[in-house]
Amino acid sequence: MFGLDPFHFWTAIAITLFSGFVKGAIGFAMPMIMLAALGSFLTAQQAVAAVILPVLVTNIRQALRGGWRPAWQASWAYRWHIGMVMLFIPVSAFFATRVPQWLMYAIIGLPITAFALWQILGRSLVLPVHHRRRMEIATGVVGGLIGGVSGIWGPPLLVLLLSLHAPKAEQMRVQGVVFFLGAAVLTVSHLQSGLLNAQTLPFSAILVIPALIGMGLGYLAHDRLDVAQFRRWTLVLLVLTGANLLRRALELAGPAV
Repeated sequence: MFGLDPFHFWTAIAITLFSGFVKGAIGFAMPMIMLAALGSFLTAQQAVAAVILPVLVTNIRQALRGGWRPAWQASWAYRWHIGMVMLFIPVSAFFATRVPQWLMYAIIGLPITAFALWQILGRSLVLPVHHRRRMEIATGVVGGLIGGVSGIWGPPLLVLLLSLHAPKAEQMRVQGVVFFLGAAVLTVSHLQSGLLNAQTLPFSAILVIPALIGMGLGYLAHDRLDVAQFRRWTLVLLVLTGANLLRRALELAGPAV
């Protein structure tokens, strides 16, 4: 089955189903979960290739859950962040081989973890309205620079959304739009790089099915969460995301020091 024995094939299906559920419930974390779990029995290249189409398709669904008009309105409302992400992903990708990845992971992981823990402990970060554009640009630049090097551009957006106290539906929609655009760039890039090829593309495509099923189940959970619960679980996953980035930074820095 796509070069895998039956056990590992169905394990991949189960992992994708679960990650889809988390994405439907919270709006993010699918690639983090899939890469971490699939990487335990696939090569890094195979794991990245497997994730690409499920992430692309689920983000299309997430962005358009409320229809085209709300998705366009969300895109326009966060245009400064989106523009900076799309501008700086290819800029930083050019320098990916020149910048130590451990440093980039640490730069993004430390403030994300600190911010989320600060919020969980009951502190509040209120962003004045007249500073919104500045914050959008800053988080977009950081997301784009990190995304081009590491493939991770979501956490700065979550910081922005939480700082603005964006409504639950708006958070989900904006995440879908930004993550879709990044995933589209990633898909095109890896079709050109050869990572997505005749061997890896069918497996990634088949994983779209459990991803969408899991996402549908996750939406049922999402619709039952109140605002406080949604914010709390978002912060918990943000801490886990930041901690995972710091772990990766230490892992990569080990051989270099």
